[in-house]
Amino acid sequence: MKTTFRGAVHDAMRDALNNDQRVLLMGEDVGRYGGTYAASKGLLEEFGPDRVRDTPLSELGFVGVGIGAALGGMRPIVEVMTVNFSLLALDQIVNTAAALRHMSGGQFSVPLVVRMATGAGRQLAAQHSHSLECWYAHIPGIKVVAPATVEDAYGMIGTALADPDPVIVFEHVGLYNTAADVDRLTTTDISHAAVRRTGSDATVITYGGSLPKALDAANELSLAGIDCEVIDLRVLRPLDSDTVIKSVCKTHRAVVVDEAWRTGSLASEVTARIVDDAFFELDAPIARVCSAEVPMPYAKHLEQAALPQPDKIIAAVKGLVGESS
Repeated sequence: MKTTFRGAVHDAMRDALNNDQRVLLMGEDVGRYGGTYAASKGLLEEFGPDRVRDTPLSELGFVGVGIGAALGGMRPIVEVMTVNFSLLALDQIVNTAAALRHMSGGQFSVPLVVRMATGAGRQLAAQHSHSLECWYAHIPGIKVVAPATVEDAYGMIGTALADPDPVIVFEHVGLYNTAADVDRLTTTDISHAAVRRTGSDATVITYGGSLPKALDAANELSLAGIDCEVIDLRVLRPLDSDTVIKSVCKTHRAVVVDEAWRTGSLASEVTARIVDDAFFELDAPIARVCSAEVPMPYAKHLEQAALPQPDKIIAAVKGLVGESS
């Protein structure tokens, strides 16, 4: 059965609303309009305005309402239209949702799921093309996941709703239209990275919207006789270092691909962990492929030039293989 990433997110929320009366969806335009990226189309008509709620344009306010609902026994899914708008709700997410279990001595939990679109590639310019996953991955008290496949787009939502603590789900805008043949969709793990392609010459580590580019690069490199292993981090907090280190110990070379800016990026953290735990396994320096350190351009050719692309990943891998051959 051919299923799109967007359809998988929609079906995951629909099934959650069907299966658990505590689940509700709230956010800007999630109801009557069907969601900015059409992920909630038809849910208002099916479940009614008590469970699918259009909110005012106040991220600080409606994320706070979601936290209150979670504390009251509900299982809210809060949609923030794009990641840049989530900055208006940082106080609620960081100072309240992430900290309440600790500050209450374990008396309270906040079973809240916050979904948000992230990333660039659709000409949404500098204010709507951020990749700020690493900001949230910095915060104790929350889980951060980034589905990159149709299966994870569906499965991570159900698993996140079952978690007693806040889970932030980053859905890359470039993935919504992607599709895959799937026999069955079910809940998936939100604890471990996944090996999406096995290989022996170099490890390419990435997540979210950069995974298809990494796989394309690996397929192209295979034609040149270079066999890459591709790791999909999937879960950005807590980061699964073991899967990464095991792969690097096998291939002895690592390229980290991250759509965020290089300075202070998740790529920096992954690189540091490899150095901490597998430095003497490396046959070449770790390479990073990140976005250019500029606000994201609107012009399509400039936007594409600013982002990690398969050719840049290929060049990075070839550089490592050349250095260590």
